[in-house]
Amino acid sequence: MTALTLAETLDMDRDTWLEMRKMGIGGSDAAVVCGLSKWKSPVELWLEKRGEYQPEEPGEAAYWGTVLEDIVAKEFELRTGLKVKLDNRILKHHEYPFMLANIDRQIVGKNEILEVKTANAYLAKEWEDDRLPDSYYCQAQHYCAVTGAEGVHFAVLIGGQKFVTNYVPRNDEFIAKLIEIETDFWRKVETGERPAIDGSTVSAELLDNLFPHSNGEEIALPVSAVDLIQEYQDAKAQLDAAEFKKQVAENALKELLGEAELGTIQGYKVEWKSTKPKKTFDSKKLEKERPEIYQQYAGLGNPSRRFTIKGGM
Repeated sequence: MTALTLAETLDMDRDTWLEMRKMGIGGSDAAVVCGLSKWKSPVELWLEKRGEYQPEEPGEAAYWGTVLEDIVAKEFELRTGLKVKLDNRILKHHEYPFMLANIDRQIVGKNEILEVKTANAYLAKEWEDDRLPDSYYCQAQHYCAVTGAEGVHFAVLIGGQKFVTNYVPRNDEFIAKLIEIETDFWRKVETGERPAIDGSTVSAELLDNLFPHSNGEEIALPVSAVDLIQEYQDAKAQLDAAEFKKQVAENALKELLGEAELGTIQGYKVEWKSTKPKKTFDSKKLEKERPEIYQQYAGLGNPSRRFTIKGGM
């Protein structure tokens, strides 16, 4: 492998490891930088790398992924006949030192890498027919770029009971573009030029986390806000029109079904099915009739901010 060693990780504590990750772009960051991550936006990653935003602590899924890593790696050896070894280092690209890699295993006797994953059963379709999630393809090519490897094997345990493998060969054309994108992103980290907030759900969640409370002040918006307001209102009008059109079609189909539960035509199945009644809790009635009990158990939810646009010229 052609990568340089940035640090040894064998006896490194987690806090130090997290600080080291801020020194560059890692394999799991590659898809985020490319705008292909479902879990994180480029601007969130930018804030993390600059130390201006603290990401949430990893949950149960990440914990069990770490616990099961060695077991999945051993299963890979049994099923493929390949031998693997740990690589307890944070590596960096010899020419682009901000490109980092903390690989799971090396394939013994080959210039290849093994990445071990555990996946939720609901994500099983992403691995069917030798498919690979876009985020992992980016990670594989990032690792090939940093280490000079010829390819990356993936060993994946899905839902705790299905084992799949996938091999991603090195793609020099993709790597060239990836290096270009990551170089531009890291330039922005170093210069403070923030990536644009996009329309993803993760960007919306990031804004909620960054600005959870309003301060009661009124400010004058820049002139550019007028175009954004018009875009918002136009999009909302289109959504409202589409929603009304959808409801018209739904009502017409319900009228055709009448009391029938299922209607079929040309391969389509239209269902209007009765569901079991759900138990409900009348909190207002409890507050009126037994206020002392209501007050004992009533609590406040998390604060939120409501977004609206009013008025106009």
